[in-house]
Amino acid sequence: MRAGRRRDTEVTTERERTSYDAAAAQEKWQRFWEEDGTFSPLDDGSRERRYMLDMFPYPSGDLHMGHAEAFVMGDVVARYWRLRGFDVMHPIGWDSFGLPAENAAIARDAHPADWTYANIETQARSFKRYGLSLDWSRRLHTSDPEYYRWTQWLFLRFYERGLAYRRDSYVNWCPNDQTVLANEQVVQGLCERCSAVVTKRKLTQWYFKITDYAQRLLDDMSLIEGHWPDRVLAMQRNWIGRSEGAWVDFEIEGRDEPVRVFTTRPDTLFGATFFVVAPEAPLASEIVTEEHRAAFEEYLEATKRVTEIERQSSERPKSGVFLGVHAINPVNGERLPVYAADYVLAEYGTGAVMAVPAHDQRDLDFAKAFDLPVRVVVETGQPDPGETGVATPGDGTYVNSPALDGLADKKAGIAAITAQLAEEGRGESAITYRLRDWLLSRQRFWGCPIPIVHCPSCGEVPVPDDQLPVRLPDLRGAALAPKGTSPLASATEWVNVACPACGGPAERDTDTMDTFVDSSWYFFRYCSPNYTEGPFDPAEVAKWMPVAQYVGGVEHAILHLLYSRFFTKVLADLGLVDFPEPFLRLMNQGQVINQGKAMSKSLGNGVDLGQQIDAYGVDAIRTTVVFAGPPEDDIDWADMSPGSSLKFLQRAHRLAQDVASAAGTDPAAGDLAMRRVTHKAVADITESLESQRFNVAVARIMELVNATRKVIDTGAGPADPAVREAVEAVAVSLSTIAPYVAEEMWELLGHAPSVANAAWPVVDPALLVADSVTCVVQVQGKVRAKLDVAPAISEEELTAVALADPGVQRALAGREVRQVIVRAPRLVSIVPA
Repeated sequence: MRAGRRRDTEVTTERERTSYDAAAAQEKWQRFWEEDGTFSPLDDGSRERRYMLDMFPYPSGDLHMGHAEAFVMGDVVARYWRLRGFDVMHPIGWDSFGLPAENAAIARDAHPADWTYANIETQARSFKRYGLSLDWSRRLHTSDPEYYRWTQWLFLRFYERGLAYRRDSYVNWCPNDQTVLANEQVVQGLCERCSAVVTKRKLTQWYFKITDYAQRLLDDMSLIEGHWPDRVLAMQRNWIGRSEGAWVDFEIEGRDEPVRVFTTRPDTLFGATFFVVAPEAPLASEIVTEEHRAAFEEYLEATKRVTEIERQSSERPKSGVFLGVHAINPVNGERLPVYAADYVLAEYGTGAVMAVPAHDQRDLDFAKAFDLPVRVVVETGQPDPGETGVATPGDGTYVNSPALDGLADKKAGIAAITAQLAEEGRGESAITYRLRDWLLSRQRFWGCPIPIVHCPSCGEVPVPDDQLPVRLPDLRGAALAPKGTSPLASATEWVNVACPACGGPAERDTDTMDTFVDSSWYFFRYCSPNYTEGPFDPAEVAKWMPVAQYVGGVEHAILHLLYSRFFTKVLADLGLVDFPEPFLRLMNQGQVINQGKAMSKSLGNGVDLGQQIDAYGVDAIRTTVVFAGPPEDDIDWADMSPGSSLKFLQRAHRLAQDVASAAGTDPAAGDLAMRRVTHKAVADITESLESQRFNVAVARIMELVNATRKVIDTGAGPADPAVREAVEAVAVSLSTIAPYVAEEMWELLGHAPSVANAAWPVVDPALLVADSVTCVVQVQGKVRAKLDVAPAISEEELTAVALADPGVQRALAGREVRQVIVRAPRLVSIVPA
């Protein structure tokens, strides 16, 4: 209200009003929400339930700008759903096992538990300060024995079904963290956590047989298509990597059993001129002759020092060694020399491939390097690859292929050769997947112990359920620094144990589980965090799940999300849940950067979230983040203006101080134009929130604030019931974005707390119909008039009104009208003679 304007009760000015005190509001409403239990779900069946879930935070330190974006997006959804009348569960917990906490603790000569739980308490205080509508009664930590007891229980159920197993293999090894990594944790040949160059090491490790679920993981994407980001689904499809082709059996001279090779192009078998085995594949060591063993072993050691990304590079010269044996081509009996070459990976099929150099560039590069034959078997019309050094992988007419010559149909060619191989017992059609089994062993202390005992007499023996959890030993004062074997191995009193089967001396497994195991089922535990009869209460899960909305970073598209989907399918097979997918909708938030780059201490461009909140208040930071753009877009904080957001919030707060009509006043008697603006704004805000265009919702709230201020200052004034209706709509809708100022406004408006318990404004469709629209009138393409006309005006009426307008008459200057183009009710275009 401007200076000099009277309210019904008193005279005040803009400066005399009580300004919005962000710090005081934050303290006041945090205390109220906690004491009131505002955000605990009713869970009484009176409302439709919705489960809003943020991806598990990791307790690496206090909240940062990334948290500011990630968690506010989910909170907007949760608060909006509450206002729409849903019973919302929005829980919180911590993914509290793992390497970062362990490494940080070792660097500070502290125990990982002390470091972890101290960070959790720091983050918990910051989450509360940030105004998140969380149900703190469901809080959990994966490093609590009460939680990892059930991680171990689930491992044993997987083990009973043959889905958890142990085997020797070459694995990804991080020399910095001194632990193995799953394939998914290696990014361009580097450890995803510390960026060290990953090498290969042969170890006996535990795996989950996720490959048994490869096709189901693909098929069930149809259930979430359109509800998950397309790029996430594409990334998962590519990682699973379904390929159709054939298994082909090659005899190896001197070996009793044939070697089975997968190929997507069995129709090019006549073009195979050599055979390649991955150096680290067991087959290579098995078939190499003694004459060639020394050279092979030297090559194998060299291969271990090369990253997989380097091995797969098309720019790297091809290398390899002859193994001294030959394979027999099953379609023509030709002897093919067998090489070990590092461009083939052991994880692909059996670690062996038939090489068709004319039609595969990597094979051609190798053939050129080792002077091997190149035979064209598909004529594509391109130059001879043997001469050009450029492979021709395209389709064409078969040549030099006695069974297929002259055929120009690839599908028919593949079918014919596959049928021939099957008839002769030398192969069969097949489907394979790029997906490899999940390597879950870790040689570190701070993780969930694997509940298996190794007995010299009984072998692998599961720890009985009634002896769970297998607790981590304390190991305070012990050397926890990584050294290639688990620190648990040094805890002899913990390691040495009686065999649960025979009672004889045995040893515990000293590896711990990958922390992605912990986070693959935590969302089930939230439904009943204190349940003691199992990992979760199936009845509670049936009430709340699947998760209605999941929010987190796209960096988890393969690792966490794929593993969580796998776990859910296994739990369905165990009869514990009755749905195949855990998350109905997925929202990816972007990254908060600064000056065009990711925030980094080394770059000196970090922005401290706590300092920003101290300077501008939580609501201003939340509003700035949400208003910056769509949730999935990155935010450059250098371009943001939290000060402007604070000014907007103060402006909104002053609206509530200016309302003079009593709570409950019927708005129908208020200014009609103001009511139209309000209902149109609410309709737009609703649509924007439903479609997760949160930045657009903020823009519409801002427009409503400005329109309301204009009516207060120049219209019927503070006592107008339409003004109250507008300001209440601002408070309720703003509570999804800026909850503290919204609570203050709601209280000023005379309502009992909390605004979180209010109802979402109901839009009257009749008020969305405009009583007039603006029609633009052009003469020779130039705007000469803007007319307020009825939306239903006819073309004839609109033409008459336009031609009668004084401005149009002046532009015509007495000239005849040759043509009038009418697009009622928005446009009239007049062309003079």
